[in-house]
Amino acid sequence: MMRLRSLRLGLSQLRFFRLSPASRDQVMDQLQACSGEDQVLEVVGRHKAKLSVGHVGCAMDRLWHLQKKRPEHLRTIDQVRAHPQFLTLCVLAENKISQMDDDMVVDVLYDAHRLGVESHDSLIQQLVTEAWNRLDRVEMPALSKFTVSLIGQHHYHSTLMGEITEIVRQKLHLINDVRVLSTLMSTVSALASPRLQDALSKKASILLDSMDVNQYNNPRRVVQFMRYSKHMDRELLEKCNRLLLLNVERMHVQDLFLISGLYQGLQFNNCDFRLASRQRLLELVDASSDPLSFAKLFALLGPMADQETRERLENMALLLADELSGQQALTVAETLEELNCRNPQLISKFASVLHKHLDHYRPMEVARVTHILTELHYQSPAFYNRLRNIMLQFLQTSVYPYEVTALMRVLSRLPSPRLDDAALARVEAVLPQCNLSDLNNHAQSIAKLLRYDPTYLHHAPSRYVSLLQSLIRCGHERLGHADRLGLLVEELRYMTGEWFEEMLLEESVAACRRLADQIAPGNMADMAVFLTRSTYLSPHLLDRIAEVTLENIQQIHYSSMYAILVPFSLLNYDTPLVDEMFNACIQHLTPHISSFDPHLLVLLAHLLAMADYFPKEIIKEIFTVNFLGKLDSQLETLSDTLNWRIRQRLMELNRAVCLECPEHQVPWFHDRYCRQQQRRADP
Repeated sequence: MMRLRSLRLGLSQLRFFRLSPASRDQVMDQLQACSGEDQVLEVVGRHKAKLSVGHVGCAMDRLWHLQKKRPEHLRTIDQVRAHPQFLTLCVLAENKISQMDDDMVVDVLYDAHRLGVESHDSLIQQLVTEAWNRLDRVEMPALSKFTVSLIGQHHYHSTLMGEITEIVRQKLHLINDVRVLSTLMSTVSALASPRLQDALSKKASILLDSMDVNQYNNPRRVVQFMRYSKHMDRELLEKCNRLLLLNVERMHVQDLFLISGLYQGLQFNNCDFRLASRQRLLELVDASSDPLSFAKLFALLGPMADQETRERLENMALLLADELSGQQALTVAETLEELNCRNPQLISKFASVLHKHLDHYRPMEVARVTHILTELHYQSPAFYNRLRNIMLQFLQTSVYPYEVTALMRVLSRLPSPRLDDAALARVEAVLPQCNLSDLNNHAQSIAKLLRYDPTYLHHAPSRYVSLLQSLIRCGHERLGHADRLGLLVEELRYMTGEWFEEMLLEESVAACRRLADQIAPGNMADMAVFLTRSTYLSPHLLDRIAEVTLENIQQIHYSSMYAILVPFSLLNYDTPLVDEMFNACIQHLTPHISSFDPHLLVLLAHLLAMADYFPKEIIKEIFTVNFLGKLDSQLETLSDTLNWRIRQRLMELNRAVCLECPEHQVPWFHDRYCRQQQRRADP
């Protein structure tokens, strides 16, 4: 009996081993073993008649996986999409959508989107529809992946994104993966309510504390959320910055370019990140010889580099100029403008490259090209005439106020800026939709047209006066209808110029006074910036700012104190309430002085000194060898204008401390600097 049982067992095992190879999925094995895109598509072509839904999903995933492993400039997505079997794969995927499970629907959509399948393609449309129909049962990780594909198709404000935002609100408590959360935050930012924004920020702060610090895309996406939603949480931003700083030495140029752009949009200028990124970019110069990497490297490193490195970058730009795409050439040219480049060969070369791509630029890009070339003092009447004709065509067809404003601004700077009635009619048509900043820009543009148009005396009544009257009327209407202080001061904070001061300043201040009860920690800094730039003394608004500051001192981030205090010092507004506010602010920010960027602490100390406050802790912090060394390092990364301003403020602070507070025993060490400045001032 035992021998019989052993024989049966042996026959059974033999049968298993004989059938096992045949029972395995050989097509799947072939797909997974492919080391190149052509191999994947060849397998698809050979077996297209018997490919299952699993094979289709695997093929799509494999194609994107092979592309993802390469640096962006070495990817061959266009070649993959042009392969004849790729269309076969897309048709098979579309035919098998109903057989896909929820995760596969999202995965195939994500892969197809990454592989460049157009959003109007039937495969993409069918996958989006199918995922939408299953939305209620899609798990949060898959949902986050789905939203990435939707944002790639510009579904920022769609009904579908609205439904997803509501799901995120309902299920936020279930999300415990910071990768999933940060992805959803960055994709639903345009539709998240203020309450949801607060909830997302709090959840992100908790999850960031427990994440793997090497996964720097998570804090980067959280910063993205703050930039796109304009929801500034300073403590969360600094937490993200600390995590990003830990990873700078592993970042590529593209990573640093993206993060720096987000920081710039948030007006977050962190000294430690700038210094670390400059060091990393210097290490990446030799490896950034491809057009994509170089354009971003030049834009980031150029303004922070010393003269030797800058000359090296300019030589590289000259060699690579013809290989740059239109966008890359525009990025480099904008940096040349920022650097005040005076290299005629380089300027001429990039003007030629921009001219080559001119027909492919959109209205805002043509406006940028024109602005760049005028700032670089490029001389070419024929080129400017072509730019002018292109912009006039765009102006007469554009329906976007921001485009019309930008086109008018640069057109008014060109030689012979005369505009015909059709162009002026287009400007007048969009005025009711313009914000206050756009209206101010239009007024400045019209002033230039009046100044340079030789036919002004004959045509001013019919061509310009009615336009100026419309500007004033639209400005008054916008101010009169304003009912949200935060939005109003966001438009007002950078308003300058004679037209604004003469026509709208009084009305603007009156509107702010009408809404003064809405002054809160979130909009107080913008209000202070507006009062500072306009130099308008409004006791009512200043007192209200002081009251709100005192009531909410613990909620206000220490880095906001400088902007809030500036108008009081600048306008010499001093009352017992203001004195109480200054003392409360000094007490609040003193524990954080080591966290200030060096240049900001100098500006803050100078501001306090001008108001006759000399906090001992701040003075001692600034006038140390370590601090001044760090300040010097930071100043090397700033523009020449800001560099000079900080050095001037430090000198004035040094003088004030020596005269007013000799007990601090701070030495006068600016004698040589003052002599240099005097020599420059003397003819």
